[in-house]
Amino acid sequence: MTHSAPTRALLGLLAVAMVCVPFYGAWRYDEFHRSLAAQEAPPGPEPGPGRGAAAGGPPSEGRTDGAAPVVLAYHDIGRDSRSRYTVTPEAFDAQLAALAAAGYRTLSSEEFAAYLRGGRAPGPRSVFLTFDDGAHGLWVHADRILARHGMRAAAFLITRAVGSHRPYYLSWEEIGRMARSGRWDFENHTHDLHRREAVDAAGRTSSALASRLWLAGEERRETAEEYRRRVEADLDRSIGDITRRGLPRPRLFAYPFSETSGRASRSPVTDRMLRTALAERFVAALTNSSGRPLPAGRRAAAAGEVQRVEVTAGTGVRELLAEVRRWTAVSPADCPAPFTEQEFWRPNDGVPAGLGVFTGAGPYPGRTGYAGAAYRPMASADWTGYGVGFRVTGLRESENSAGVIVRDGSLGPLEVSLSFSYVRLRELRGGRWHEIGRRTLTDAGEHRVRITVERDRTVVAVDGRTRIEQATRVTGGDATGGIAVSVRNGDPEGGWPRFTSLTVRPSAGPGEDGVRRG
Repeated sequence: MTHSAPTRALLGLLAVAMVCVPFYGAWRYDEFHRSLAAQEAPPGPEPGPGRGAAAGGPPSEGRTDGAAPVVLAYHDIGRDSRSRYTVTPEAFDAQLAALAAAGYRTLSSEEFAAYLRGGRAPGPRSVFLTFDDGAHGLWVHADRILARHGMRAAAFLITRAVGSHRPYYLSWEEIGRMARSGRWDFENHTHDLHRREAVDAAGRTSSALASRLWLAGEERRETAEEYRRRVEADLDRSIGDITRRGLPRPRLFAYPFSETSGRASRSPVTDRMLRTALAERFVAALTNSSGRPLPAGRRAAAAGEVQRVEVTAGTGVRELLAEVRRWTAVSPADCPAPFTEQEFWRPNDGVPAGLGVFTGAGPYPGRTGYAGAAYRPMASADWTGYGVGFRVTGLRESENSAGVIVRDGSLGPLEVSLSFSYVRLRELRGGRWHEIGRRTLTDAGEHRVRITVERDRTVVAVDGRTRIEQATRVTGGDATGGIAVSVRNGDPEGGWPRFTSLTVRPSAGPGEDGVRRG
């Protein structure tokens, strides 16, 4: 029996297919498994009954107002790594267990973004777990540990890196599985700007996102317009990379290397362009370092930038819980006597350890000099509607002074500076203190002061007689903040002034930011 030419061709194709299909199937199987690695079981014994439920899980139905969430910044979870940014599975498991035992629940990106948009705090205690870069250890190790504790997290992807340099970065297949688990959200970390590039002819490098780059072929720096187009194109491509996979549009952005625009470029024009590009696309940008305290809250929302607690290989459970406690927002009502809480003061300008330099117990930085410290700078970032009372003794004519700053860390902090014969009010603008008010006092080595901080003004009363009222230059979240104190001595033969009392209380009415949420 003979076959026509078309029939013979068809039979030939079938024969080839029968030979090739097994090889194709094997190739596809290998490709699938190279893009979907095996997960590792969580370390240690399973948690006791109810432990995971207390830790987090799905958003609660009846949210109660509480403290602002604390944002934790991780990078990778893995073993046998020399990187300080890789936390072991055992350490990560212990950290989540400790957070659960302390009553913290974890948030979704939507809950966190809703809070920044002005929503109520999602529970008495909460954390937002974030992972930068999209490393492979999130799928292999972190996912199963999150499942064990009933928690969730957000991964910030460098979309160009997804599926590359395996096994370091996640694959899209792994990302899809993680998204479908309900434990993960995927946010933005640029498409291809997580790198450093030359910014001048000398070869100095900086963040490719936050800086105008050096065009070596043209022997010039990018123009501001070229910079804007490059950055916007990268951000739009990265958003498209995520949404094309059926994932929700990213709500949040994380700065590569935590180099924010103002810190890296030092160009007001470039800084404004980057902040505008990010604000048009995201609810907020996250960083691990900031020029002023920006924990999650109204101040951070106004700035469009949220500061995170960075967790590294050297972060122990006790240290993590202490940091979370320091960052958890409190109300002025919870802080009546700040000088009794030494652990919550943060020194500046070389102040010696301890509060004795302010209370008269010493030690002092020298026979003359200055010392200053801020009280709960993270936990008080959203304070408004509060009063501060203090008494200073040991004042000497033209020799020393003491001060209290209110709205500390805001865009309009005010310092009340007290001396032997006058009180003056100073405001920080453009990085410098400017005197905006002064009153003569009855000469005395001791004065009592009451400062009332309201949403639209600050009122200072000294010795029950002298009064200064100052309208706020900034409003809303830009005007919120807690307190700091300082002492100065200019006479080596004289003594340092000292605070004999310092109290904080809420004002008569609630602050506009709902700071009573602590």
